[in-house]
Amino acid sequence: MKEGKTAIIRGKVLTPNGETQKVLIFKDGIILGLADEAPSDADEVIDASGCYVSPGFIDIHTHGAGGADFMDGTVEAYLTAARMHAIHGTTLLYPTTLTCSDEVLFRSFDVYRDAREANTEGAQFGGIHLEGPYFSPAQAGAQDPRYLRNPRPEEYLAILDRCPDIARWSFSPELEGASAFAAELHRRGVLASIGHTNATFDECDAAFKAGARHMTHFFSCMSTIVRRNSYRTAGALEYGYYQEGISLEIIGDGIHVPSTLLRMIIRVRGVDSIALITDSMRAAGMPDGIYKLGDIETGQDVIVEDGVAKLMDRRAFAGSVATTDRLVRTLIRDGGCTLLESVQMASANPARFMGIQDHKGSLEKGKDADIVIFDEGINIKRTIIKGKTIHKC
Repeated sequence: MKEGKTAIIRGKVLTPNGETQKVLIFKDGIILGLADEAPSDADEVIDASGCYVSPGFIDIHTHGAGGADFMDGTVEAYLTAARMHAIHGTTLLYPTTLTCSDEVLFRSFDVYRDAREANTEGAQFGGIHLEGPYFSPAQAGAQDPRYLRNPRPEEYLAILDRCPDIARWSFSPELEGASAFAAELHRRGVLASIGHTNATFDECDAAFKAGARHMTHFFSCMSTIVRRNSYRTAGALEYGYYQEGISLEIIGDGIHVPSTLLRMIIRVRGVDSIALITDSMRAAGMPDGIYKLGDIETGQDVIVEDGVAKLMDRRAFAGSVATTDRLVRTLIRDGGCTLLESVQMASANPARFMGIQDHKGSLEKGKDADIVIFDEGINIKRTIIKGKTIHKC
């Protein structure tokens, strides 16, 4: 159905060229461009006085929100999480799995398809992110160790053939068969991402040469310098600092990555190389308490206290309860970033890393009208997805 022309006026529009006071115009879900004033034939005029008009936030690594997890195996869980994320400014997300049985994984593929068709009131789904099961047991974090294993062609080829919706797959490059796995992902256009790894610098480099182009929740569950027979050996973290051809994502909640590390990685790699992610579990947007990580029936209990999700014995974090508005706010406060830099890491960069920059990630003519309006405190006032207002307050 065709939609009328809409103009957003009196806002501070955040564009790739900086901030402007011009009017943003869109129609039929597509941005028409900027103008000095609202067109006379506008069907709707949105007054954004005192607020910023920003490209919608893109979360390329999230497990859920609003009390729902993408591993719950129901369409309603997907829709609940998508609605909660939209309230906090996310216009596109990539539902992320946990290590699990094949039965649960295959069920999630079918549910994703149904949920994508039913999703009209929340953040859009951009594709599935498989997190595991090809991870190092030494860096498992909150991943269930029962399901960790090495990549085997007969298994991952069957999974890839069964589910064309896989957009990204995280794995440990030191595992036997990992380089061949990375090469296959790269060949198919699936983003191969290094994560939950105890790899050496050289093992990461082998994966990069095979096709890995991203690193999963940098700093978290990732090897660093170790001594082997008195000699120092660099790890995955050092590879991320060094390799300019690989992009990074950080859980920018100020907890998983504290202020000192935020500032350091931005100084070392620069804003253009980094995406902000939530890595959120079902407690995102919810009060403190006990929640299930993963499948509501078989997942493990985790505790959320003071806005931090941890395993019950508190020995490790268990995902996060962050939302994208919090990420942007935190990078300004703790990371020393400007508003434009923080928004770039939450919109344009993830779009580019996922290869969708031709239609997502910035407020430019011809791109999807995915827009968030927020105040000076990054409090979301309106979320617009493909020209449709999904949330308003």
